Amino acid sequence: MEDLRIPTIVRKEAVTFFVNGKEIRAYKGETVLAALHAAGYGILNKSKDIGEGRGPLCGMGVCYGCLVSINGIQNQRSCMVEVEEKMEITTDETQTV
Repeated sequence: MEDLRIPTIVRKEAVTFFVNGKEIRAYKGETVLAALHAAGYGILNKSKDIGEGRGPLCGMGVCYGCLVSINGIQNQRSCMVEVEEKMEITTDETQTV
């Protein structure tokens, strides 16, 4: 996937994390949501009632649209957690709201 970050912004040091087993590059200080968005991930979980894909809405911890598993802990708001080296994120169909 193409990196969607703005190229003129100076970033901190790079970190590597994993999304559904795939290695992704991010930068210290970015939220998990920002790193996922930059890597092209739009749908992060599925609605419990009808199984429809869900993605982020507010980006500030209010809407629960960006829930993912982080290091095995389900239903974490990706907009509220900074990415860390070797972090493991799961965005599969088992994520429900």
